[in-house]
Amino acid sequence: MTAAPHGTPTRATYGDGLAVVVVTYSPGDSLSAFLDSVAGATTRPVRVVLADNGSVDGVPEAEAAAGRAELLAMGENLGYGAAANRAVAGLDPSVGWVLVSNPDIVLGPGALDTLLEAADRWPRAGSLGPLIRTDDAVYPSARLQPSLGRGVGHAVFGAVWPANPWTRSYRQEGSVEERTAGWLSGSCVLLRREAWDSVDGFDPRYFMYFEDVDLGDRLGRAGWLNVYVPDATVVHTGGHATTRDAPTSARMLREHHRSAYRFLADRYRGARWAPLRAGLRAALAARARWSTRSAG
Repeated sequence: MTAAPHGTPTRATYGDGLAVVVVTYSPGDSLSAFLDSVAGATTRPVRVVLADNGSVDGVPEAEAAAGRAELLAMGENLGYGAAANRAVAGLDPSVGWVLVSNPDIVLGPGALDTLLEAADRWPRAGSLGPLIRTDDAVYPSARLQPSLGRGVGHAVFGAVWPANPWTRSYRQEGSVEERTAGWLSGSCVLLRREAWDSVDGFDPRYFMYFEDVDLGDRLGRAGWLNVYVPDATVVHTGGHATTRDAPTSARMLREHHRSAYRFLADRYRGARWAPLRAGLRAALAARARWSTRSAG
């Protein structure tokens, strides 16, 4: 196990309370399984808030009516990050730790307590992420930041040459020790509220995709750490809302490429980098067209 860095914890501005924010959009049966798993994931009292982006299946309302969670209706689909931001902002100061999660996650036994124990070892941890399993694999949920070289190499070759060195480096596959990472998957991540506040949470310009990459980068720039804790495990049962409710998979692919461009363009600003941004825009647009044709 990688040793935790030494340092003095920053002054706490919140209590030690724990909350779970689940961003929902017609989650179907997956939400019930998630809520069932919360009780076994921690011995602490926990407040569960459903940040609902305009569900039409009635599931979030039914779970709230049953007393299993609080419902915070957005009234429309604000996107993942903006909905999470609004829910976290409504928590009282006793809550110092917030798990932000998709509904199609099942938390493993003791997963939340294991993440909180790791936070004691890493006093500068701003975010902590579990090992995420899918049906047949471990998802590479703790990655390096997509530098220009790694990002372009992964974008260009990832689909046609999965074992290319840029993708292997970026995804950090096979590295399952407790360690720091450039960013952690936003599908299930524990956040220190003081750190969250220091960077103003998710950037709401990202409707979906890359909001977690951007958050990890900004936390790192602000002096916090993103810590991968594989002893805490969860299961991601699938992209429920995306696969069923999104208009088309092609739209999701286009949104992914738009978010990728926004992330890189934000980090290469000014006239000096204008030619680079133009090249990135053209290359990502071409890749989006190729990907949507392949998906169709």
